[in-house]
Amino acid sequence: MYDVAVAGGSIAGLLCAREAASSGLSVVVLEEDHEIGTPDHCGGLVSSEALGELGLVPGPGAAVRAVQSARLRSPGGKVIDVDSSAQNVLGVDRRALDKQAALQAQRAGAEIRAGVRCTAVHKNSLGTVSGPIPCKVAVDARGLAPLALKDPSGVVPSAQYEVYADWTEGTPVEVILDSAKYPGFFAWVIPSAGGSAKVGAAGRGINAGRALGDFLKSRGRHSILRRVYAPLWTGGPADEFIDGAVAVGDAAGQAKPTTSGGIYTCGMGGVLAGRAIASYIATGELSRLQEYPDNWKKRFGKEFARQMLLRRLLERMDNAAIDGLFDSVGPGSLAGDSDFDFHTDSIVGLLGLRGSLRAVRAVLGGEARKLLG
Repeated sequence: MYDVAVAGGSIAGLLCAREAASSGLSVVVLEEDHEIGTPDHCGGLVSSEALGELGLVPGPGAAVRAVQSARLRSPGGKVIDVDSSAQNVLGVDRRALDKQAALQAQRAGAEIRAGVRCTAVHKNSLGTVSGPIPCKVAVDARGLAPLALKDPSGVVPSAQYEVYADWTEGTPVEVILDSAKYPGFFAWVIPSAGGSAKVGAAGRGINAGRALGDFLKSRGRHSILRRVYAPLWTGGPADEFIDGAVAVGDAAGQAKPTTSGGIYTCGMGGVLAGRAIASYIATGELSRLQEYPDNWKKRFGKEFARQMLLRRLLERMDNAAIDGLFDSVGPGSLAGDSDFDFHTDSIVGLLGLRGSLRAVRAVLGGEARKLLG
């Protein structure tokens, strides 16, 4: 009998385990893959402030690099450059970051088992092929698979490759918008250390691998080191309690609706859940468990509501409308000086330039007020 059993060695699951074990609870984490941090389908962008709040300090092998700028590209080839140097954005090796979280959880007293598949999550046990693992509190951190079964409308197929390519060296992070090729999402290039990059594409109803292959061909010579295919969640927050178990991270819909990034938002879900679980077990008061979703929504609720509106905007705009927005902003470089982890204000500021709000109101109607307010 464990105090806490966590299904899934995600960043959210591991940080939940760390927090619970730090309070003296017996904790076990089951990860179905044979390595923590694999498969890595994350772009690896996070602010240094977010890492500090999560209590994570990337080790020497994490290949951390500062992201100084970003480039937005429209379907017609129009470009907006954004100076992000003031936002303290880092590109990190996600596999190494997850291993750092696992090390912290283990040092706090948690037991981690890789290569063990969890077949079911119940209120007081995890199911495995070897039999159930009983616990006082079960945590579902398996990712979005159970959530996708309930609401497939929030799922977007994606592909991300690690590549070597000369055209990625010394370039900014790039986001390519094209509603015909990547409906409801975009393609991206995230340069890494050593001449490599993470290049991806996602969109509703597309073959993401084929779309990414076409994109890479258009850019020129490259070598593919690693391929990852994974669905992304864009549907916003979901239930934090599923059949009596606690859900964290992607399982609770805590990835950003705009980009599906989740190091900070999902990681904080794990931190807050672990602390609430420890308080609940110590006192026996069920209300202590409710502090987890209450505190997460207090921190991220308003931002996620606005990001959902931005998502509706993106999914309703055709290529002509996207090019029109870029025209209204005009060429040149913009300063991205707001919080990277709460990026709605940056995007709203961008849309507010030179009359582009008229196009936003035409698409969103009365909902535009909620986005801009």
